[in-house]
Amino acid sequence: MEATIAPVKATSSVSKLLDRLGLSDDLSVHIPSAGKIAAASGALVAAYALYEQAKFNSFKKTNDGKGLSGPKYVVPFIGGIVEMVKNPYKFWEKQRLYSFPGYSWHSLAGQFSVFVTDAALCRHIFNHNSEDSLLLALHPVAKTVLGERNIAFLHGDEHKQIRRSFAALFSRKALGVYVRKQDQIIQEHLQQWLSKEGPREIRNFVRDLNQETSQMVFAGPYLDDPKEKAEFGVAYRNMTDAFLGFPLCIPGTGVWKGRQGRFFIIKVLTKAARRSKARMAAGQEPECLLDFWSTQVLKEVEEAKANGTPLPFYYEDTKMADTVMDFLFASQDASTASLVWTLTMMAERPDILNRVRAEQLKLREDPTAPIVNEILNEAVFTRQVVKEVLRYRPPAPMVPQHVMQPFKVDDNYTAPKGTLLIPSLWGASLQGYENAAEFDPDRFGPERKEDVKYAGNFLVFGHGPHYCVGKEYAQTHLACFLSRISTAIDWTRVRSEISDNTIYLPTLYPADSVLDIKPRAVVVAATA
Repeated sequence: MEATIAPVKATSSVSKLLDRLGLSDDLSVHIPSAGKIAAASGALVAAYALYEQAKFNSFKKTNDGKGLSGPKYVVPFIGGIVEMVKNPYKFWEKQRLYSFPGYSWHSLAGQFSVFVTDAALCRHIFNHNSEDSLLLALHPVAKTVLGERNIAFLHGDEHKQIRRSFAALFSRKALGVYVRKQDQIIQEHLQQWLSKEGPREIRNFVRDLNQETSQMVFAGPYLDDPKEKAEFGVAYRNMTDAFLGFPLCIPGTGVWKGRQGRFFIIKVLTKAARRSKARMAAGQEPECLLDFWSTQVLKEVEEAKANGTPLPFYYEDTKMADTVMDFLFASQDASTASLVWTLTMMAERPDILNRVRAEQLKLREDPTAPIVNEILNEAVFTRQVVKEVLRYRPPAPMVPQHVMQPFKVDDNYTAPKGTLLIPSLWGASLQGYENAAEFDPDRFGPERKEDVKYAGNFLVFGHGPHYCVGKEYAQTHLACFLSRISTAIDWTRVRSEISDNTIYLPTLYPADSVLDIKPRAVVVAATA
């Protein structure tokens, strides 16, 4: 039975107005029934659903008339978001196979999206970064967690200016300082790992190792308050975890905790930047990335004052803190994932691990001695393994972009304004290479030279204006880690039915990485 509404009489003044209009003063007759409201709402929903489908049909049109590959139909409003959240690997692999290499479409929570797997088109997309072409999207909560002024969202002259100042951060001298710290921290954590017996899921252990490495390399001398350092680590982890939860920023949610974590980290790093600039101005030697950057910034400030030109916009302590936070964040999940893959792949391929060990023992007469950057530069096969780990499972599988104005993807398709354009780094890594789905470090050796033949497909560190400035740092860190573990520990993998699966967290990880780790007997080469 349909609900009825009791008579509601109008006030005298309203009643007179209704009388002039020839309407009843019983207001209830002007209020639609619940059934009518439901019917009208249903009609509006249906109309919008039809509009959405019509819009998507228009957006996926191509010049050859065939239209974009992809699903024939998507669920109104939500599209493929539920499937993507439930099983990201399955969703994106299915999307890749719609058109490989090429591009395909889907809807994510009503957002028209184009997934691009062709390496040349990915490079074309990465080459554009402006308000009249494409801007980095990264993640729905990225600006909330990282901040509106994060370097990932800069473009144009400001972006170019700040990137120029980073050159000194990854010089040979700087990398040498970083390697010494990395090796020391890796050894300390290996001892902690060895203090526990039996198999364990290694992912969180690696995450702790990488977190401490990043903090000490980037701002080490200034994280000298134990309590503040502990809180810093928690805040740092909250920022990372914010990208895994529901995209809602209200007190208590993961996104809110991540945002609060950023506020605390910026507060700590602002003090660190002030102290670093004071130390460098006093002529002391750089001990971390922040010191190398402070030296460069002080030099630029001095030149600007001498020339009467504006000071660099990033010279303020808070702005330096914001950028160092970005380095910390960028190095966390990506490097952790690659370190985990290094451990699991070497457990799966002891033949390759033995070749790494042989190279290391040849280069390092005393495998217990500190590792230095010069040794890593000579470790050719070790670096081939590192590069193959990155190609085989790029830690960041894709880099979403907002289409700010209609964007020509190629001669056959132009993405409409508002599209989410998603170049696939993993898709590019599966192109061209011989047996691309196989783990094979020899592809980068002097005989096959696939690193030269398919250089344009190795997009692990991006391309164009936002090409990763920390490329050498990341590869050196992995090489240092592999060099040390190859001679310090033995490990085996405890396999399960999901061991061959890949998961998104949101970077790529093996579905499990349960390892049994034991100390390795060390033989020091005799010296004359």
